[in-house]
Amino acid sequence: MGEYVLGVDLGTSAVKVSAVDRSGNIAAQEKFSYDLIQKQPGYNEQNPEDWVSGTTVAIVRLILNDQIPAAEIKGISFSGQMHGLVLLDAQNKVLRPAILWNDTRTTQQCLEIKEKMGAEFVEITRNEPLEGFTLPKMLWVKENEPEIWARAATFLLPKDYVRFRMTGKLGMDYSDATGTVLLDVADGKWSQKICQLFEIPESMCPPLIQSIDDVGNITPNYAEFSGLAEATRVFGGAGDNAAGAVGAGILSSNMVMSSIGTSGVVLKYEDSADVNYHGQIQFEDHAIPNQYYSMGVTLAAGYSLDWFKKTFAKNTDFTDFVASAAKSTVGANGLLYTPYLVGERAPYADAEIRGSFLGVDGTHQAYDFVRAVLEGIIFSFRDIFDIYKANGAQFDTVVSIGGGAKSPLWLQIQADIFDTKVVSLENEQGPGMGAAMIAAVGLGWFDSLQDCAAQFVHYGRAYEPNQDNVNKYNRIHAIYHQAYEQTREISQELLDYRRDELK
Repeated sequence: MGEYVLGVDLGTSAVKVSAVDRSGNIAAQEKFSYDLIQKQPGYNEQNPEDWVSGTTVAIVRLILNDQIPAAEIKGISFSGQMHGLVLLDAQNKVLRPAILWNDTRTTQQCLEIKEKMGAEFVEITRNEPLEGFTLPKMLWVKENEPEIWARAATFLLPKDYVRFRMTGKLGMDYSDATGTVLLDVADGKWSQKICQLFEIPESMCPPLIQSIDDVGNITPNYAEFSGLAEATRVFGGAGDNAAGAVGAGILSSNMVMSSIGTSGVVLKYEDSADVNYHGQIQFEDHAIPNQYYSMGVTLAAGYSLDWFKKTFAKNTDFTDFVASAAKSTVGANGLLYTPYLVGERAPYADAEIRGSFLGVDGTHQAYDFVRAVLEGIIFSFRDIFDIYKANGAQFDTVVSIGGGAKSPLWLQIQADIFDTKVVSLENEQGPGMGAAMIAAVGLGWFDSLQDCAAQFVHYGRAYEPNQDNVNKYNRIHAIYHQAYEQTREISQELLDYRRDELK
């Protein structure tokens, strides 16, 4: 049978556990879903116990149903949904449901952070204080649930809680710690200044560990619960973006990741903490010790395409729907789409901006609109690429994952708009593969994550930019780049009108 590592991908809607052998082949996968708790608009919470139960059920199924021998599971590591706040009391019991990354109740706390610290906050954490991050959630509990805050002894992020339940050891890896915006990134320590200024006891901050650190073995209690052997070793793991970058082989500074899910992510490997994007895009510790990554987010990437199809082509096959864009031209016959359906994150942190089609005339066909949506999403990514280039970044390969990697046409559009070679993955498994790779390196199967990637990560066909298309897209992107400023005020006035109508 051989030896295996388990990669636990703890997502927002489900946990997926993959059993991976020493060659990087997935022997089996199991998944278990859990629910969101949404008490009111903008509130998104989960019961941490559901993560533990779901992960355990998936592991039990791997052992019993998929016949993965417990004795052959040598190591486990994690990819985790980022930023979620888990508060524990002095006995390490959960005090309240976890407040998740997509919870937006903390606008007031973000303003409070900006008022107290201004640009210094970004200099320390390399990030703006956004609603999704952990520190604003801590301040919300402190201000709104003082009786719970008074009992809080430790805070963790989601995957750290699951790892604690497996090993009995508290800790947080650096890649997730940067996403709390409580870490002094250059210093590699919890920020004493931020803790003191916002009256957060430093004792609440868990020990910092590297992603590949051996945290300990499975406890006897969890072994009995899950069927795992007590000899199985557990490794720190990483936040989902860092783990996803590992799984996509983004492990050298010449590579950038273009990921199209519901939202879109452009992620770049950084080999120095000296780079400072001044909060315009996020800057985080990588899963590789003493290395980093930066990322910009487009809020409605795949969501734009899903919305358009659901609204205007509900009964069309999805592959045919996307492929229809080939009937159009570069630039969609002069039609432009801005993907601001739910506001925007990078490079415009603007919750009020809304999307638009520009240049519509009576000659446009349905396929022109599809093409405009595909191109508009990638133009929004290009805005992030331009920030990198303005800061002197150099790269020669874009690894495309998610929805954008499933269409040859869309892969070519990316190569032409980015003016960079684009490759997809033959065995795309996302953050779960990255988690398995972290365990494999932790066990000593490989000397480094880069060595592991050479064995585990396989690239497909390369799409080279077409220079004629590059020139056309450069011209169109210059027009697209004006659309945010030109439509911002109109978007605001229309939103105000809708709000007035709803009163």
